[in-house]
Amino acid sequence: MEYISTALFNPNTLTLDSYLINHGRQYHAAHSIAFLEFFIEYHFFPTWKRFNYISYLGLVLVIVGQACRTIAMFSAKHNFSHYIADYKERDHVLVKHGIYKIMRHPSYFGFFWWALGCQLLLSNPICFAGFIVVLQKFFSDRIAYEELTLQRFFGQEWTEYKAKTSTLMPFI
Repeated sequence: MEYISTALFNPNTLTLDSYLINHGRQYHAAHSIAFLEFFIEYHFFPTWKRFNYISYLGLVLVIVGQACRTIAMFSAKHNFSHYIADYKERDHVLVKHGIYKIMRHPSYFGFFWWALGCQLLLSNPICFAGFIVVLQKFFSDRIAYEELTLQRFFGQEWTEYKAKTSTLMPFI
């Protein structure tokens, strides 16, 4: 979905990195640990891996998370990037319409809930708890840095926008 969304809504930035496959060692480690947990628990506790109401909740979170992330990319179009900008491009505007009217950082919101939903869908209780901690720390740090950058780029316009919106993410 990430690659397709980038191709549709911001084709000038489309690269193989848009697949988010080369997202860093931590990203690969997290997914490797999640799959390892799934297969170990499936082998030793197969009844834990039956599709149940928690799996349905996970599926809902995956769908909602992906929808929010895709809608964020659609709303921001060329203003969306997988990287935090160090300088403001001439045509860079503060996106305040669409899903951005409801929340700040909807793509982070979407990824946060998508990742947690995947762990519920896989019935991975250990990784679910671990992902909460790691994702909260990651997004807390990333959002703080990005918001400093946005404040520098947009000044009072950012301050007013930030006062009216929330991240809708726990503890961020």
